[in-house]
Amino acid sequence: MKVVEELRYLVLAIQREGNRLLAAELRPLGITPSQAEVLRVLRDHGPLTLNALGGLLVCETGNSPSRLVDRLVAQGLVKRGIDKVDRRYLALSLTAQGRALHRRIVTAENRLHRTMNNLVAGQPLDETITTLRAIADAFPAGAALARRRDPEYDHTLAQER
Repeated sequence: MKVVEELRYLVLAIQREGNRLLAAELRPLGITPSQAEVLRVLRDHGPLTLNALGGLLVCETGNSPSRLVDRLVAQGLVKRGIDKVDRRYLALSLTAQGRALHRRIVTAENRLHRTMNNLVAGQPLDETITTLRAIADAFPAGAALARRRDPEYDHTLAQER
């Protein structure tokens, strides 16, 4: 097996197991990992238009997250309002119920992160992160994550209008 092939399968294996573990943590909350990501992004970066939200999601790259958002609106977790920058657009934000669930999502994610932290204790993470970013940043999902990492990134200016 080539080194890059093993890297690809290792990333896939870790992603699948991480998603499985996170889904198990979120199941009692009645929410999927993709829905949890939307709530986290809206809490951390919102309010956002649908296009701006889509530009920050790893779970829905290249597609409009409208169905995902519609489900969260129907559950009473996300609300649509008028965008303050351009009144022609809707701005998505969390409802009080969404903010309360967000806190529980963070708790669930923290349990997963503690498990992962125990697995990688003593490993050279900075080098690993640099390597993974070199690959991920070449793709839409990696670009979305890079935008979320960048505190200087203005989500209101990045919206496709």
